[in-house]
Amino acid sequence: MSTISDFNTAAQAGIDREHEVQLSLLRTLCQAVREQRDAGEVAHLLEQLSAYCEAHFVSEELIMRQHSFDEYEDHADDHCHMMDLLRVIAIDHATGNSSELKNITDEALAFIDNHISTRDKRFADFLHSAQ
Repeated sequence: MSTISDFNTAAQAGIDREHEVQLSLLRTLCQAVREQRDAGEVAHLLEQLSAYCEAHFVSEELIMRQHSFDEYEDHADDHCHMMDLLRVIAIDHATGNSSELKNITDEALAFIDNHISTRDKRFADFLHSAQ
């Protein structure tokens, strides 16, 4: 029979894998922008990243709510900020603003890397302590 401990362990493992994919997609986008790859390829990478982030954030926020995580609102605000950054990247890309595109993709990578190492770490510790 499954226990809450089993659920928390499985949830954390799934979230960790999602973070790896998220960082990989974002690093690939940053590299494509730095290398000034074809606009269609950059747009495709951006679409993949945006869709993945949106799904990941919804999933993570659901688990937080299920566990009454007390830092939920601040954490969710970070998710909104990341989605805002992705929208700015999309606008800069669509308008051909390549000088800002590199800066904003680098900013997004730094932001999500910090988010994972701070807010997501606190959430992981919270789940672990709930076992």
